[in-house]
Order: sequence, then C-alpha cells, then structure tokens
Amino acid sequence: MEFGATLYVKNSVEALDFYLDAFGMSLGYNAKNEDGSYLHAELAKDGKSIFAVSESNEPEIVKAMLATERPTMSYGISLGDEDELGHAYKRLAEGGHILRELGSLPWSPCSADVVDKYGIYWYIYVSQHRPD
Repeated sequence: MEFGATLYVKNSVEALDFYLDAFGMSLGYNAKNEDGSYLHAELAKDGKSIFAVSESNEPEIVKAMLATERPTMSYGISLGDEDELGHAYKRLAEGGHILRELGSLPWSPCSADVVDKYGIYWYIYVSQHRPD
C-alpha cells in the first residue's frame, strides 16, 4: 500500500518551486491548467513520488489554516539528517508560523511543527533507530 497526498494551494507554480527547494526534491509527472498553474504536479525524492501539488481556488482555506492554533492534520516528512531538516525548517517558516520549535522527541533527535505560507501543516523530523 502507498499513501498519496495532494496539497491544494494558491499559486501552485510558486509553491512547487518552494517545496522543491525546501525538501531537495525534483519535479515528476505533471499536468498544467490552461492558465499555467498546476492541475497536478508530483514531487519526487530518489525517484519516488512523495506528494503532489495542485492549484486551489479556495483562498479561505489557506486563510483558515494560517489562523488556526493547531490544524487537524499534518504532513510528516522524514528527512535524512539535521542539516537537511534545518534547511526545510528555515524555508517552511518563511511567511508561515512555527507551532513547535526545533527540538527532540523520544522518537526523534530533531523535529519541528510548522504551518507554511500556503497553509500546509508540516511535521518534519529526522528518524532514529528505536530498539525492539
């Protein structure tokens, strides 16, 4: 089984470039709307599709996500190391808001919760080995 996630955002072309940089990804399969925005754009890491971005025409959804203290769902992204996580954290925080600063948890030496400027709630972390 694979889990598929699509982020519906306003300014999908800009958002795509933002996420490509934040997570060190590449653009996979994509299709554009007549206006040049993305109908569907898959972002890939190491040749595997991770999530997709699509244009949203619902600005009130982004406004509500940015205003809430704790959105009801986050997208979890496991990053390779603390440098990669630090870069993603810095980019995601630009124009968004931090729900939980960088820090450790019992299952991760470094993680954070951030709502980015597109209204997407991210839980970013570095995995650690958990003994049996």
